[in-house]
Amino acid sequence: MKILVTGGAGFIGSSVVRMAVNQGHEIVNLDKLTYAANLENVAMLANNPNYAFEQVDINDAAAVNAVFDKHKPDAVMHLAAESHVDRSIDGPGAFIQTNVIGTFNMLQAARGHWDTLSGEAKDNFRFHHVSTDEVYGDLHPGDPAFEETTPYDPSSPYSASKAASDHLVRAWHRTYGFPVVVTNCSNNYGPYQFPEKLIPVVILKALHEQEIPVYGTGENIRDWLYVDDHADALLTVLQKGALGETYNIGGNNERTNLELVKTICAIMDERKLHNTKCEDLISFVSDRPGHDYRYAINATKIETELNWTPSVEWNQGFEKTIDWYLDNREWWTPLMKKKIFGERLGTQA
Repeated sequence: MKILVTGGAGFIGSSVVRMAVNQGHEIVNLDKLTYAANLENVAMLANNPNYAFEQVDINDAAAVNAVFDKHKPDAVMHLAAESHVDRSIDGPGAFIQTNVIGTFNMLQAARGHWDTLSGEAKDNFRFHHVSTDEVYGDLHPGDPAFEETTPYDPSSPYSASKAASDHLVRAWHRTYGFPVVVTNCSNNYGPYQFPEKLIPVVILKALHEQEIPVYGTGENIRDWLYVDDHADALLTVLQKGALGETYNIGGNNERTNLELVKTICAIMDERKLHNTKCEDLISFVSDRPGHDYRYAINATKIETELNWTPSVEWNQGFEKTIDWYLDNREWWTPLMKKKIFGERLGTQA
């Protein structure tokens, strides 16, 4: 297929782009190149005949329409979004603009393109909207994990903006018959993750023997999904998912933030990079406003209906991730030198 991927220079998007090209798909990567995007993530594809890049802001409806007119994709995977919770607390406007208005622009452009198609091309077209488990809100210990039918109860400007975009996508399906699928995933980790997120920050703070910030007491619980497993799931849903359906994607790896940090610390200590014990660097900081206690994904639907399960186990994934950051200093060193991170760097999860 020729797939238009929005946000394809970002963390998850670039994993999708690399995997899709390797599977033989033709990819059009549409990305604004915000602070969290990096063309180095897809530099290995720059001369690949099945890859094209368009620097476009999804808030620019005319530019988005022009991309559809030029490339005429067979499907869309919409990943472009503002995604950092702390930034949404400090500046919610950008999240409303990109995640809500940007998604509206993508839906309108894609529907306009779909209306020009006929026959098999129209029947096979898909718009895959990629979202988050945070739209479901907060869980307490012992609560059942999020299912696709769990009512929405977003807590932050970020999750509220993603919830709004999910509702738009489903409305376009019900009102216009537009062919959509939606996925909601748990927290991702792996190579190429921007260094303001929790896991790369723990790695880089430990590497430099600096304090590792953890919100509150570190008891907040998340389900962790290796990014390449997520990309594989997304491509599976695009090709096999039933129209109008939602699929939750999880890693079956619930851990407290403190357990997560200690896991990374133990692996870092095994690498014997310095004499400081990594756990001694942990520093507890004031909790985030409205911090959700627990997220957990019930991925039974995608496992049973689409025969997908995650392949990367907990320690294996973190060992791979840590080794990637240690082996690719040339990727993250320029980002750290830009000093674009706020005071809450790395506490988000």
